[in-house]
This record gives sequence, structure tokens and C-alpha cells, in this order.
Amino acid sequence: MKTFDLCVLLSLAVAVHCVPIPQASQQDEEFAESYLKKFYNLTEETGPSGRQGIRPVVEKLIEMQRFFRLNETGTLDADTMAVMKKARCGVPDIKVASYSIFGSDYKWDKNSLTYRIENYTPDMPASEVDDSIEKALQVWAKVTPLRFTRIYDGTADIMISFGSREHGDYYPFDGPGNTLAHAFPPAPGIGGDAHFDEDEDFTFRSNNGYVLFLVAAHEFGHSLGLSHSDDPGALMYPVYSYGNPDTFVLPRDDVNGIQSLYGPNPDVDTVQPGPTPPTTPDACDSTLVLDAVASLRGEMLFFKTGQRVWAFSGYDLVSGYPKSISSFGLPESVKKIDAALYDVDSRKTLFFVGNEYYSYDEAKKTMDQGFPKRVDETFSGLTGKVTAAFQHSGFTYIYSGPYMFEYSLETKTFFRMLGNSYFLRCTKY
Repeated sequence: MKTFDLCVLLSLAVAVHCVPIPQASQQDEEFAESYLKKFYNLTEETGPSGRQGIRPVVEKLIEMQRFFRLNETGTLDADTMAVMKKARCGVPDIKVASYSIFGSDYKWDKNSLTYRIENYTPDMPASEVDDSIEKALQVWAKVTPLRFTRIYDGTADIMISFGSREHGDYYPFDGPGNTLAHAFPPAPGIGGDAHFDEDEDFTFRSNNGYVLFLVAAHEFGHSLGLSHSDDPGALMYPVYSYGNPDTFVLPRDDVNGIQSLYGPNPDVDTVQPGPTPPTTPDACDSTLVLDAVASLRGEMLFFKTGQRVWAFSGYDLVSGYPKSISSFGLPESVKKIDAALYDVDSRKTLFFVGNEYYSYDEAKKTMDQGFPKRVDETFSGLTGKVTAAFQHSGFTYIYSGPYMFEYSLETKTFFRMLGNSYFLRCTKY
């Protein structure tokens, strides 16, 4: 069985020392090697080791980990394998940057482009495919001078088709899962064309499959000249992520990228320009403030004004919700929950409201007597509004403003104050 070795140059000994990496299964190693060849241009290891004696496969593994903001270990660890096995675009991740482009030569030299849908997937009615494709192209038209016209015969600038395995472009699909689609940058011939893997289950809106609109909008970014972004919130991030097509707004990173090629939309109403493109929060921002969040009994609970609470298990609304927050025993005077925390040891749920908190007994389904209490009675040093709370490795973490406070609920001990980006991956340092 082959193993991944990380070779580190020891400057004092002027020699190469190879540290053995815990072995992954042969199947995982073969999958990873294929992944790196496909998306990171890994070539057969026939020559000498690269810089500092590091094998090419390890260099490419580190490159992949850097792109996805993983720990750059050069090892085939669980986090790395998990990312590799996610559904994604079939275009290689050739650059490590926020938005990136294939190059200044890979852009259309005109603003009026045509598209043609050559065939349809049986997963959806033809009308839903048409609607998904049109809306996906409009994502880019809204922020640029580009305009798209559909044609029904002949050769269009962007030819759109569904196929499986070998489908005529020398870049075969891989069956269900993994690669969902691929597209080619602007160029004569096949340039601009977008191909979708027919072995996938495409949908119009449902999360029980892959939303065609989202996959197509990403691929059309390639058709227009964008390569992949390492911004996890960007549409051009290579890994598929579900979103509601009806409320989709092109993220700022993608807007910056496409406008670097074609400029802004000259027809935008400057008085009412529409929704602001969302920007992915910066994990390295020391002033980052997180909104309230709660995970209780394996369900995600969302508390909103109007004294209502929604509970979701995955994407599904839990039976019996929404319900009034007073159903937990909270007084009618409580209009909004700032944060909630489920304590595994005591089986109590703490509800934070302003500078006070309530304790709910999950076993008895009743509110504990003697509450509310001031937050700083239990959580020393915490005087600001609580915005989020959770437990990790036996410790309780309370968010307030740009800070996070670490406690032991069992001993009521305050340990330290941290920046609230502590658990987020910052790759700038």
C-alpha cells in the first residue's frame, strides 16, 4: 500500500527527514490521488522531489488544503477527505485567491451572447429547466453589461447539454456524486459551453438533489471567464452548497470578479439599486460580531421577534412548530430571545434575554424556579448582551460583542476571554 510521506528539510543536518503519515485506506489514497490529478494538476511522480524534498503529491495536497482553508498538514486526514468527497464543480482549482479569472485573454469580446439548450434532463419538466437556465444567466447579467439571448438551432456562444460518463469533450463525468458539471472559459469552439452530469439528480427548488439554478449559475461563471474562488461564501467556490433560488443574491466576491472582466451594469437604477451583495465574514476580523444561534436536542432553533420560535431538523420544520416562546414558560413580557444554550450535563436550556437569563428543565418541561437571574451572577465578567452560546469539549462559550467568554458551568469558573473568531479558520497568519 502506498503512503503519503511529508519530507521536511532539516537545515542543521542538511538532510531530508521523512515523517510517516498515519495510513489511510488504499481506496481513500487512490481517490485522493485521482482528485489531485483532476483538480490540482498532479502528475505522475517520475522525477525528483520538489522544493525542500517534498514529494509532488504532498505539495498538491497542501495546495488543496490551503485552497479550502484546512490545516496545511500535507496528510490525508479526515477533514481533507471529507472535503474531497463533497459534490462539486468539475473545473480544476488552479488558483488560490478570492475571486480569480482564467486570464485576460479568456473573456468575451462582446456583451451580447447567445445560448442554446441542446437537450433536457428527465429529472425536471422542460419548463423548469428553461426557467433555471434563464435565471442563472440573469445572475450575471444583473451586475454586468452582458445580455443573453436564447436560440433554438445552430451554434450558440454557450451550448448547454446534459450527458453522462463519456459525453464528447474528453472530460468524462464520474457517475452519481462528486462532479456535478463543468464548463469551459470563453474561446472558439467548445469555449463557453456548459455540461451537466445526467447521473446526478437535479431539482428546481428541492434540497433532495442538486438545485439546477445554483449549479448552472456557477458553471456560467466559468463560461464567462471566472475560475474558482477560495471564498467559502462565493458562488464560484467549487463545492456545492444549497441555497434558496428565490432569495439568491450574487455575493460580493463574485460581483468583484465578473466586473473586473466586463465592468458594472450600466442600466442599474442608482436610486434603487436592489439588494446589496453579501460579503463573507472575515474569520481574521477581530471586531466580528456573530448573531444569536442555538442548537438544542439536535435541532436548530431560531427565535424571532413576535414571540415565535421555529425548530428545524436539517432542512425540515419540526412538527408542532412554529410555536410561541411562552410555551417554554417564559413570561409574556419577553419579546425576543437573544441566545439559548443547552447544557448537556444538567439537561437545562438557558435562555438569555437582555442582561438576564432563564433556566428551562428539559426533563420536566418546566421553567426552573428563581429565574430570571442576572447573567453576571453565574457568568462572572459578562456584562454585555449575549448574542450566542454553545458548548465544546466540556467548556461553555458565551459570545458578547466581539468577544467570547470561556466558562465551566459545573464549577461556575471563568477561564479566559477570547476573540469571537477563535473557532473560525483564519489563514492570514
